[in-house]
Amino acid sequence: MKKYCYAFAAVTLLFTACSKDDDNVTPENPSAIASSRLDFVEVSGSAHGDHFHDLAEKTGAKDSTAIVFNSNGEAQDGHLHLDPHKVYRIQFRQFNSAGQELQQQYLTSKAVADSFKVFLSGGNLVLNPATGTAENGALFQPREQAYGDGTAVNGKYETTGLLAYFTLGEANSSVEADMSYVVRKFNDATTKATIERTDWNYTDYATRYAGTDVVKLTFELHAEDHE
Repeated sequence: MKKYCYAFAAVTLLFTACSKDDDNVTPENPSAIASSRLDFVEVSGSAHGDHFHDLAEKTGAKDSTAIVFNSNGEAQDGHLHLDPHKVYRIQFRQFNSAGQELQQQYLTSKAVADSFKVFLSGGNLVLNPATGTAENGALFQPREQAYGDGTAVNGKYETTGLLAYFTLGEANSSVEADMSYVVRKFNDATTKATIERTDWNYTDYATRYAGTDVVKLTFELHAEDHE
């Protein structure tokens, strides 16, 4: 009888434990980041000072590549090779485990987007304004046109950088560098309006602009003439 009593007690405890465990199961957070991606697609355009002229989509053959990152922001597919003579459209995408895109959460309205800005840090790049009339340096220009609520993004101080245009420029034709694509959230929403177009490549951006990196994607960038 004692053996039966012990067995019954053990089974009762097992089911009770399972029941408690089941009670603690919660649905996955749909805003949790599972992976990210940066798409680089060649476009037409020319660098001029701190911005581009004549940006337009290219037809026919064009360079196109993407880097996929895990939930920790680590590149999963090797180095990024970009032709320093070409201009690329960069599109940032962020996904949850169901494959749903999350990046628009940073641009739902001006009030939300005012707290965010993208930096492309690293590489000790020669920036385009520093090359004078040669106009052959690196240039990164955020270029969103509208917020998620449909209102227009007005001027350079409002752009964020989830959509941006980039060139390495011939002045950086031998670059092999560790880079970071960073979406930073500022402690003070008025900070964004102080950031100029030439402020995108600072390695000390975190000291200059108080806040938190909500996204940091790290990868190796190699300049390579594809032609």
